Parts: sequence; structure tokens; C-alpha cells
Amino acid sequence: MARKPELNDDLISPARRRMALAMAALPLMGVPVLSRAAGPATAAVNTTGLAVTDTEVIVGQLHSATGTMAISETGSIQAERLAIEQINAMGGVLGRTIKVIQEDGASDWPTFAEKARKLLVSDKVATVFGCWTSASRKAVLPVFEKENGLLYYPTFYEGLEQSKNVFYTGQEATQQILSGLDWINRETKAKTFYLIGSDYIWPRTSNKIARKHIENVLKGEVVGEDYYPLGHTQFGSLINKIKLKKPDVIYAIVVGGSNVSFYKQLKAAGVTAAKQTLLTISVTEDELLGIGGENAEGFYSCMKYFQSLDNPNNKKFVEAFKAKYGANAVIGDVTQAAYLGPWLWKMAVEKAGSFDVDKVVAASPDLEYKEAPEGYVKIDPNHHLWSKTRVGKIRRDGQFDVVYETPELIKPDPFPKGYQ
Repeated sequence: MARKPELNDDLISPARRRMALAMAALPLMGVPVLSRAAGPATAAVNTTGLAVTDTEVIVGQLHSATGTMAISETGSIQAERLAIEQINAMGGVLGRTIKVIQEDGASDWPTFAEKARKLLVSDKVATVFGCWTSASRKAVLPVFEKENGLLYYPTFYEGLEQSKNVFYTGQEATQQILSGLDWINRETKAKTFYLIGSDYIWPRTSNKIARKHIENVLKGEVVGEDYYPLGHTQFGSLINKIKLKKPDVIYAIVVGGSNVSFYKQLKAAGVTAAKQTLLTISVTEDELLGIGGENAEGFYSCMKYFQSLDNPNNKKFVEAFKAKYGANAVIGDVTQAAYLGPWLWKMAVEKAGSFDVDKVVAASPDLEYKEAPEGYVKIDPNHHLWSKTRVGKIRRDGQFDVVYETPELIKPDPFPKGYQ
């Protein structure tokens, strides 16, 4: 192996590292530590040369632990680690302990591709849990397809993609963009929208889909559309344009650290929920930790998961997450979707009786994970998850009041007719 497959503490902020070390000795909440039964012979479960021994299986983690996207991706790193520790405490996968090689994409898309190649070609990991932005996913996708690797991707995204080598544990456009716009239109009778995004594929494609829905289905009007580079911090001119246009709804897809500046500057300019409706599909509890709930209070976010969800699965998850990362830790939508990845992979491997990628992929359709914190998920043959749409209203404390959820799970449709 290129290096010891342990947690790379240098990739996590000092505060989070101290927190993790302080909590490391605590037992996992409600997860029994089991004696490890001998698994099947390695020759029978690993026929393609993956990093699997009689006692261990090596997996990869590939997220931005540094750079502008770290504010959003740190939670994914933590959630995947928690799931892996819990799985190991229950006996691992096919009798083997999961070990992790962590790489930092550093908020740079070519770096993601380079690190993906290392994990698959040099380290020969059995699977990778990683990426956040669509730009990073698009950068690594050719690598995974060429090397026949396996990626569990946790972020809500624009859809218009399906790959044998990727499982998408977040929601696609019909489960978030279309459903959320339908809700805000019903609730507020909104007819004019101002679209805002960070300048890369996900916000631009998402707003293209949103514009088509607003104009063709809701019979509304887009009165403005602007994009800014990742890491952008000066939104004064944009806010002046919004004030001039007076849209019924600001539809915001600002990503990463830019959210902190955007919402603080909105508040300073007097653009608050008392005067303006705002719906975002890019702000979760993770981003609010940096933004401050007082700077976005009353605005809406459309997700499939909020930390405040009241169900037994989520209560156990939140308790275990806080036990490991501290009482002040928060959990956002992508964090929860990242937590699903190791569990869904474990289920597929054990159903297949093999770590071989082709066999794991073949075993995955229609798998059901009934212990998911969001309530319940099922893998569709198109590699996306059936899930609900929820809308949360931002509270001053940085949490959300869930004001809407679809009564049934929404079947994923990554290629919705009329939106391509």
C-alpha cells in the first residue's frame, strides 16, 4: 500500500481533530461490539485483485477536507467514518474489518481525478465514498468507468446522469428541484423568480431545469439569473439587482463558503424573510454552522433530510453522531446521504457474497435500507434512491422546522422528459 490506511488527521481542522480525539474512547450508541466470525475464503470473494485479505478490506474516501468546499464536505467525511466504525463493531463485511485510505480533493476538480486514479489503480480499493460537487463527480467519472471502480456519491444533484459505476445516495432533480418549486408556487402563489448560483455545472444545470419548470409548468417568469465563482464573497451588486427586480422568490444555489458572505450580506442589506421569500437547494445545517441561523432565519431549504426529523432511526443516528463528534456537531442532508453509502455497500456485498464490483452492482437494485435516518430508502435499478422531498424553514438556532414532506417516496427519474 502507498501509505497506512488510517484517518489522515492533517485533512481535518484542528478543532474537529481535537473533538474527534476527545470522543474516540466513547462507545458507539446502541451498537454492540461483536466477536468476528471467520469470513469466506478470500479467493472466493475477491477474484479481481482488490485490496481484500482474509481479515481486511480497504476502501477509499475522497472529499474536500480543505478549500472552499470543506465547509460542506467535512460532514460527509465524518458520517462515512461513523458508519464504517459501526459496521466494524458489528463484525465488518463478510468477516473483514473495513480500513480506510482518505484522500483530499482539496476543492480542485483535477485533484479529484488524480486521487481517484490513485485509489483505484495503486491502492486497489474495493469502493470509494466521495465527491460533493457535480464538477468533482464529472472529473472522476471517466476514471471510475475506465478502471471499473465503484463510487457512492452523496450529494443532491442535477440528474441527467446514470452510470454502472456510481450509486447516487442524494436526490436528483425531480426529487428536489421540481418538487420544491411546485411547493413554493402552491404556498406563495409565486410567479417571478430570481435564479442565483455558483458558477459550475450543478447550479447552472439545476437552474436550467428550474427555468424550464417555472416558465413551462408554473407559467411564471425568471426576472434575473446570475452566477459567481466558487469562493466569491462580494454580493453587493447582486443584492442591489434583486432589490430592483423585486422577485416573488429568490432561488439560491450558492455553494460552499460563499454562502457565509451571501446570507450575511443579504441580512445587512435588509433582505430578510419578513420581506422576501427565498428557497435554496444548497444550504443545510452544515452550511448554517458557518452562516449563522440569525442571518438566514425564515428562509426555506428543500432537501430530503433534516437533523430535526422525528423518527426512531434519526434519533439513534443523531445521538451516535454527537457522541462521536461533540454535542455541538450538526448533521445536514448530504451528511446523512453520505452515512447511507457504507451501509448500502455492505448490504450489496453480503447479498452478492463477493467484493467484486460487477457482482456488487448486480446485487444492488431493489435493496432496502429500513434503518436509514431519513426513514427508509430503496435502490432503484437506475442506481438512484427512492426518497421523499421535504422543505425546512430555517430557525435562528441553525436547525430547521420541517414544514412539508411528500406523503410517499418519489421514484427517481434522472432523465425527466422535457428537461434535458
